[in-house]
Amino acid sequence: MQLSEFDYHLPEDRVAQHPLEDRAGSRMLVLHRGEARWEDRMFRDFPSFLRPGDCLVLNDSKVFPSRLYGRRAGARALPVGKRNPKRWQHLTGKAEVFLLEPLSEDEKTWRTLVHPGRKMHIGERLRFADGFEGEVLARGEYGERTIRFDCDGDIYEHLQQVGHVPLPPYIKREDIPEDRERYQTVFARETGSVAAPTAGLHFTPEILEACRAAGAEIAWVTLHVGLGTFQPIHTDVVERHQLHPERFHLAAEDARRMAAAKRIVAAGTTSVRTVETMAARGGFQGARGETGLFIYPGYEFKATGAMLTNFHLPRSSLLILVCAFAGRELVLSAYRHAVEAGYRFYSYGDCMLIL
Repeated sequence: MQLSEFDYHLPEDRVAQHPLEDRAGSRMLVLHRGEARWEDRMFRDFPSFLRPGDCLVLNDSKVFPSRLYGRRAGARALPVGKRNPKRWQHLTGKAEVFLLEPLSEDEKTWRTLVHPGRKMHIGERLRFADGFEGEVLARGEYGERTIRFDCDGDIYEHLQQVGHVPLPPYIKREDIPEDRERYQTVFARETGSVAAPTAGLHFTPEILEACRAAGAEIAWVTLHVGLGTFQPIHTDVVERHQLHPERFHLAAEDARRMAAAKRIVAAGTTSVRTVETMAARGGFQGARGETGLFIYPGYEFKATGAMLTNFHLPRSSLLILVCAFAGRELVLSAYRHAVEAGYRFYSYGDCMLIL
């Protein structure tokens, strides 16, 4: 399959730049696969599509302030790893670092994306705040760098102080304090994601209670969103793409709920990939590991019966996964309807329920 087959036109003004005041106030396009039709609804209607025997699967990963802004230092004239109190008199320019995943047990060495990538070399020293610095240890493709951070105590405490909410680049504004609460699900509890599992952003405690009242069980997975979820596809042939592995965890109690379900309703592509990974590995049980599962048309879904998802970027692995679940032509037709009907797209936008 050619990547160009998963393209569509989206006017810039359809990209949501801010969340709605009411989390549950989003529109919801309901796609009926078996009947090849759709209907315009509201997310508040979501619990009415659940029934006894369903298991609603939600990703409880928590976003942390993973974007850092700092200054670069002229590292080549400095002894690597040694402190120099006059170093910062020789800063050479701004630096942006986007943390992806920890690579060391103490969580001080990270895989990152950096900007400007071409200018940031091995040995480069970076300063983000007093007592919070970093050093580039290795280079990778497409702006990837391995950085060792130098700070006292827990790195996440420093990130809470100086880090920024990792809003996607299609949100054309700086993050604001309100984003720390709104670019986060109400049920987030396991810190580790660098992007929100956006299908979950619509839920409120009241909606969750209504889902239970409809007879559905709720099960939690933890998949920490990283490069695998949002990395661009760099090949024209879809089947050649490889997803970067992402960390996940499934508790035994939640696995039992999924195994007992008549239908699994997965909220978000991250939940789908975790569910399908476990199903492919022999069934639902408590587990901790990584998944690089790339789902594209032709994939045979083993456990997912319905999916709630936001609208996704053209030519993205997320859109390709949705097309695998509901059919490329039907999904792209529904997307064209959503554009014409004024739906709001992407992270802070509206959603789609696929039955």
